[in-house]
Amino acid sequence: MVRPGHVLLATICLISPLALVGSASADIYRYKDEQGVWHFTNIKSDKRYKLYIREYPKKPSEYIKEYEGIIGQACREFNVDPLLVKAIIRAESGFDHRAVSKKGAKGLMQLMPETAQAMNVEDPFNPEENIFGGTRYLSLLLERYNHDKELALAAYNAGPEVVEKYKGVPPFPETLSFIDRVIEYYDRHKRGSEVSNH
Repeated sequence: MVRPGHVLLATICLISPLALVGSASADIYRYKDEQGVWHFTNIKSDKRYKLYIREYPKKPSEYIKEYEGIIGQACREFNVDPLLVKAIIRAESGFDHRAVSKKGAKGLMQLMPETAQAMNVEDPFNPEENIFGGTRYLSLLLERYNHDKELALAAYNAGPEVVEKYKGVPPFPETLSFIDRVIEYYDRHKRGSEVSNH
């Protein structure tokens, strides 16, 4: 129970994050401190926080609609097939604009810090910046490999230097799996079917 002297504070703490639930893409966690005050957050920064509200992610098709305009603009500017960009986003981040990989790749198109910097992306978690930066990078790779999708995707995943070293797609399970997933999602988009959650 919240002590009377802390009712207002607890109410403010409760209302503020819950007001964001509709727009934020995160679960809400809470814990009660020694004074009986509830604390809420969407980032589990302390082991005392326990899950309070689970926010279920949208379906990929909903995210595709949300980012359709940005993807279209970026693809027109850099002359890239929007279906390929959508497939990469789905394979890389599952449309989570706050995704971070173990290696430090960030955002929708999972840009590594050096790639983001080279593509003038200041905030990789900003969907528009990330999509424009990732699409620009993809266009450069497609040009480099004469529009060979497999080589461009291999370079996108493992790096151009690795592709040069192996004189083709490197035999890395992660890279091969990435290419397969992107091509599968690309083919589904091309057939006009909705990308599944699986």
